[in-house]
Amino acid sequence: MIPRYSREIMTKIWSPENRYQKWLDVEILACEAMAKLGKIPKSALKNIKEKVSIKVDRIDEIEKTTKHDVIAFLTSLTEKVGEDGRFIHMGLTSSDVLDTALAVQLKESAEILLEDIDRLLIVLKRRAFENKNTLMIGRSHGIHAEPITFGLKMALWYQEMQRNCQRLVRAKESVSFGKISGAVGTFSFIDPFVEEYVCSKLGLKPAPVSSQIVQRDRHAEFFTTLAIIASSLDKFAQEIRLLQRTEVREAEEYFSPGQKGSSAMPHKRNPILSENLSGLARLVRSYAVAALEDIALWHERDISHSSVERVIGPDATIVLDFMLYRFTNMMDKLLIYPEKMIYNLNMTHGVIFSQMVLLALIEKGTTREDAYAIVQNNAMKSWQEGLEFRDLLENDSTVTKYLKKKELAAIFNVKNFLKNLDFIFNRVFEDKK
Repeated sequence: MIPRYSREIMTKIWSPENRYQKWLDVEILACEAMAKLGKIPKSALKNIKEKVSIKVDRIDEIEKTTKHDVIAFLTSLTEKVGEDGRFIHMGLTSSDVLDTALAVQLKESAEILLEDIDRLLIVLKRRAFENKNTLMIGRSHGIHAEPITFGLKMALWYQEMQRNCQRLVRAKESVSFGKISGAVGTFSFIDPFVEEYVCSKLGLKPAPVSSQIVQRDRHAEFFTTLAIIASSLDKFAQEIRLLQRTEVREAEEYFSPGQKGSSAMPHKRNPILSENLSGLARLVRSYAVAALEDIALWHERDISHSSVERVIGPDATIVLDFMLYRFTNMMDKLLIYPEKMIYNLNMTHGVIFSQMVLLALIEKGTTREDAYAIVQNNAMKSWQEGLEFRDLLENDSTVTKYLKKKELAAIFNVKNFLKNLDFIFNRVFEDKK
């Protein structure tokens, strides 16, 4: 059973309350580290911990005057703490707090997305084994090629999502770095112990070297990874859209009772979920471009990346979270039409066996060029006149000179295409269900 989608799980990470709480976590941990170093009195640390709290409305009110969110945040804390408030943010710069807190938010977002991918992998694996032997035509350039199975298509998607999972694990690690090294990253007024302490407590690593900020190539890697995942979902959704076309109709999104497809045409059953996913993927890809633009900042930093990240951080993670849920649910209920798959497979009168005939002729001693010409001539006649390819071959002396009817009959067996299906499945699904 796929859990009901809840936007709140991901959006909570990006809520103002949680963002300020992450900032506060960084500030308090920095105070703890400095108290351990004897830089601030333990009594002041105790007072700070007891009295500080987040009041979003008050921070917003102060920011109207300061035009600086971190200063407004710090001012709101000092109002509550009193004189000991002077120890908060001591030796830090704004980006120490912002970037370290952002790393935690991105890390937590990645953990939710990894759970989403795990759920999708379970569904794709189930559909792969359910349809392992569900025969259908494979297509290249949109044209019939040779038979595959729908389960093989699902195995392909499963393996791609496994790669996406691995990519996201790496991206999560790449972005899980904080910095508490001061105005331009030189630790001029703060001991490196503070950075190590804060990052360790937050499940992060200290950036080995930083300027005023954690370098944005880390963030670009994260957002481009989200774009790759979204593009995979786009690819899968596009395939469903192609298979749902009336002329093909080999698979179809579940159409629930009472659902309507068109305001004008009551017969319509449109692939709206897949189309929605393809559209959302365009958004996530655009966020990756924005993240790449953030890498090049002036000198030790400028602030042009800040406005971008306030949008793409929540948007990209929330959108991809929704996409993964929607696609998982869609695949769980996807309708498969094996009879239509067989019908479509047979509609080209057997020309899909052309390569097998070609190879059989070569094995009998013909040159590849001669064999290709013989097979293509018969295949083109089958295409153009709607005649059975096998019948044409059986009546072609240039073919029967090498291949008897019994041998041709053995060639025209779809099982020939699927003899290594178990091998592929065993290679993809390591537990060999």
